[in-house]
Amino acid sequence: MAGLNLLPWREAARKESQKQFFMMAVAGVAISAIAVFGVYSFYQDQITKQSTRNMYVESEIKELDKTIAEIKKLDVTRKALLDRITIIEGLQSTRPGIVHLFDEMVKSLPKGMYLTELEQKESTIKLAGKAESNARVSSYMNRLDMSPWLSSSALNVIEIDTRKKKSERLRNFSLSVTQLLKSGGEEEESQ
Repeated sequence: MAGLNLLPWREAARKESQKQFFMMAVAGVAISAIAVFGVYSFYQDQITKQSTRNMYVESEIKELDKTIAEIKKLDVTRKALLDRITIIEGLQSTRPGIVHLFDEMVKSLPKGMYLTELEQKESTIKLAGKAESNARVSSYMNRLDMSPWLSSSALNVIEIDTRKKKSERLRNFSLSVTQLLKSGGEEEESQ
């Protein structure tokens, strides 16, 4: 038995063992490569889906920005229209005011007195004229104060024109009065 040679069998077992190791290593690398490719593909798919969602959201944001810009333009237009409506309503409500002003001026004016100047700034009216006496100016101011359309008369100046004869002398006066502006509804009720 000493003549048996077991070396080829050991050599064959070693080669078979190396072959199995090689196959296991190749299989491990292949499985690892497939796993890495699978994970890579999954994440690439997720990235692609998220990019698509992001693009959709960005396009919707652009649409909303356009809509917001249009709404802002409409708000500006609306505000301008409301301002115009307010101005027109104010003008409508005070439109008969000038008629009442002149009507009250005529009704309140006593004999022996006349107006030479009338100036209106907003609701303040400045009057200038000539009167035969101070009492007529005082009477005129009292009548203006009793008017439902005028109030707060205040005498600014009263002076005598000394250049004329004593019998022809008139008093120059200047006074201011406030016009009470009423809205259209109040005006209709008072009539």
